[in-house]
Amino acid sequence: MDRPSGAAFLLTQLGTHAARRFGERVAAVDLTPPQAGLLRAVAREPGRSQQVLADRLGTPATRLVALVDALEQRGALERRRNPDDRRLYAVHLTEAGEDLVRDLGRLATEHEDALLATLDVDERRTLADLLGRVAAAEGLTPGVHPGYRDLSS
Repeated sequence: MDRPSGAAFLLTQLGTHAARRFGERVAAVDLTPPQAGLLRAVAREPGRSQQVLADRLGTPATRLVALVDALEQRGALERRRNPDDRRLYAVHLTEAGEDLVRDLGRLATEHEDALLATLDVDERRTLADLLGRVAAAEGLTPGVHPGYRDLSS
């Protein structure tokens, strides 16, 4: 006899499924999930140094440099000298990067709508509130996927 799965298992199952589906969506605009996360982080806090971004995302600095390099070559990000410390570079979105962030916002909305199609607006809000409380209690950084910690350099 099958017994219902526990909440922790369901969170893992849905999280893995959601991450995989989101990866498919961002691939449509030729991005990887880590690149999408970096673009979102730069959009939230423009002008941060690569070191600050790496710390915020919880990823090795060498891995972040590779992500910035790829997005800079694509024309989505640019490094500018930090006027307060010339040893550091501030990372900014370009116009193309701003377009990509808008695309990501649209894709994220489509993703959430598809994933949560069986829930009404109040149920979605309740689910987000409950999950937010659990995430906060676990010490997770809001808006940052914990998978960045697992990225190798």
